[in-house]
Amino acid sequence: MTTQIELDRSIRQSGLVLQPDIPICQTDLPLDWYQEEFKSYAEEYLALPDRKPASVLPWMDSYIRPALAEFGDDLMLLAHYYMGGEVVKLVERYGGKIADSYLLARQAVLHPDKKIFVESAVHFMAEAIALLSADDQDVYITNPKSGCTMEMMAKDFMVLPAFAKLQARFGDDVVVVAYMNTSGRLKALAGRTGGAVCTSSNAAAIVRWARGQGKKIFFVPDQHLGYNVAAQVGIDPERIALLPAGHAGGDELDPTELDHAELILWGSFCGVHTIFTPQQVEYWRAAGRSVVVHPESPKPVVDVADGFGSTAYLWKHVLEAEAGTSFAVGTEGHFVRNLAEQAALRNIDVVHLADIPNSDEQGCGCATMSRNDPPHLVAILDLLRRGEVPDINKVLAGDVVDEVTGFRERLASDERKSLAADARRALERMVEITEAASAS
Repeated sequence: MTTQIELDRSIRQSGLVLQPDIPICQTDLPLDWYQEEFKSYAEEYLALPDRKPASVLPWMDSYIRPALAEFGDDLMLLAHYYMGGEVVKLVERYGGKIADSYLLARQAVLHPDKKIFVESAVHFMAEAIALLSADDQDVYITNPKSGCTMEMMAKDFMVLPAFAKLQARFGDDVVVVAYMNTSGRLKALAGRTGGAVCTSSNAAAIVRWARGQGKKIFFVPDQHLGYNVAAQVGIDPERIALLPAGHAGGDELDPTELDHAELILWGSFCGVHTIFTPQQVEYWRAAGRSVVVHPESPKPVVDVADGFGSTAYLWKHVLEAEAGTSFAVGTEGHFVRNLAEQAALRNIDVVHLADIPNSDEQGCGCATMSRNDPPHLVAILDLLRRGEVPDINKVLAGDVVDEVTGFRERLASDERKSLAADARRALERMVEITEAASAS
């Protein structure tokens, strides 16, 4: 059957070249990086005398307060911990919620009374909400081109051919575990194979469950999280196979290695987390700091750290420490900066793991998530209030947006419903396993 796809080219190419390891922090974006409908808002923002609250907040209030009044309790604003600049603080200022990817994905289910979700984060996070939403709930993203470098190396047209080769060799004896940092199309693959979605907070529980199925596990897409989880659940390193990410993912399948493997990893990675090294951990520990890192970091880093876990774990672990404690935290730069500010209020000192004095090393923020800024939040809320929000900002199950061109592929209604059902099964299975593990 031929897949029916509607192609939306209303957002043109920005010219931004994505490099997984480049340090980029939130700055004012060039005007030509905004959607045409958003440019007038960006022009006003760029014309403000400075970026201080006294200038920015009244301008934002003039648009956002009327929108909040218009939609009332029907509207929920959302953002991920990693959002660039001060966007997380702004979202909270206007009554929104900040969370990790697991909790964000559940918001439509947890709040059936909410009818409009506006997310300042990356596309796969907004799509996860859409996958679990009801028919009377709509999901919007402030910037459709806000993507994820890890997910960009694991597009469905890259992964599905590799999986087809695995399935041809092993039949139904392969179960897919799809990390949250994947499109709905890969989450649907997990659902079709009887697998599940996972996040960094529950990956160990999900992989333990998957091992119980007695099948090979195809873990997509983060190789570093995969290696770290394998160690947690006791998978022998000799029984792990790694497929290179990108277009060549299925071209280098070693039959002998695959036959012996219990866990098959897709080779994507997060550029923000691959900058960390064991030497950085040793430096800060020698300086008297406890070191905690995210499990998307390379395994040698996780092995020598004092603790590791999701963004929710890192936030809670640091802020609940005793006064006078000091930490080096290895994860996304904007998150660490915001954590450091909150920790200082509790007399807890926090530095970024890569920010070693007198060295060339530097912590970085998520460049693609930083594409969401104040003008994007202002514009989408005002345009929603006026009934003029561009359709490309609306997120439906199965949507795929090219992070460079801004072009969107949208499936026909019947295919979208089928994909959503498969992906929803994988997400609901994740929730079921996670909640059961939490209760035990």
